[in-house]
Amino acid sequence: MFNHAVDDKESMLDTLLANIIHSSAIEGEKLNAFSVRSSLANRLGMTEEHPFPTTDQTDGLAEIMLDAVENLDEPLTLERVLHWHARLFPEGYTMFNLVVGGQLRGTAPMQVVSGRIDKPTVHFEAPGRDTLDVELKRFISWFNDSLSDTSLDPLLRAAITHLWFVTLHPLDDGNGRITRLLTDLALAQAEHQSVRFYAMSVGILANRKSYYQVLEQTQKGDMNITEWLVWFFNTLNHTFDEVHKEINQTVYKTNFWRNVDQTTLTKEQMKVINRMLDGDFQMASILLSTTKSPK
Repeated sequence: MFNHAVDDKESMLDTLLANIIHSSAIEGEKLNAFSVRSSLANRLGMTEEHPFPTTDQTDGLAEIMLDAVENLDEPLTLERVLHWHARLFPEGYTMFNLVVGGQLRGTAPMQVVSGRIDKPTVHFEAPGRDTLDVELKRFISWFNDSLSDTSLDPLLRAAITHLWFVTLHPLDDGNGRITRLLTDLALAQAEHQSVRFYAMSVGILANRKSYYQVLEQTQKGDMNITEWLVWFFNTLNHTFDEVHKEINQTVYKTNFWRNVDQTTLTKEQMKVINRMLDGDFQMASILLSTTKSPK
């Protein structure tokens, strides 16, 4: 029983770490994975063999990620969303700009643009600030009420949550990361559990170009969200497939080593075999060529 609980925590930590790292990478921000892992381990009450120094940012990311997936029964409120936003930017800046965490955006038009500064391409313009408060209230009410709506598929609810919040774009920065947190909350609620073995942000990062394309097409369209739903479920399904492959690979490796007398192998030989079992024959060849071990 104890080992099972430890395994669950390890799996949870790995999944949450992947979600945090990849969600930030979608926005072009590279986090220190070791620092984020230590922050998560501290929050989960786990002891690391080699802990890494944490920061206000990594501690904040760990806190809000765990709040999203563990406090499934807590109602969503504007205060909760703004707290997440404040913890996302504890130092008051993002990669390029100053940002006031914990506040809704100001009165300036909120646009998603690319290209030259003098001739930008506008991909999307969010609802005006004058209607934002009302629209946010509608979204939050729907999110809470829809949780008990048995006629709404919970995965469909997660897809709608993602599109609706990112379209409102209520914050100066961090809208994508908060959107993906809300999606994680909705997915955890769909499964009625915190421990999951997949991280959807991994799939989104792998398909980042099409992610932004389908969002733009849907947001500029006629309120038909079919293409977005197809993309969301295809990406989620691909994420499931990748996890199944990893699980099958782990089971295969475990069964292999159960039938091998490891006392007859050197540490270097075991490294080579593990690389081969992972399908990394190039690295296995490199290790083999640099290892002076008996045949």
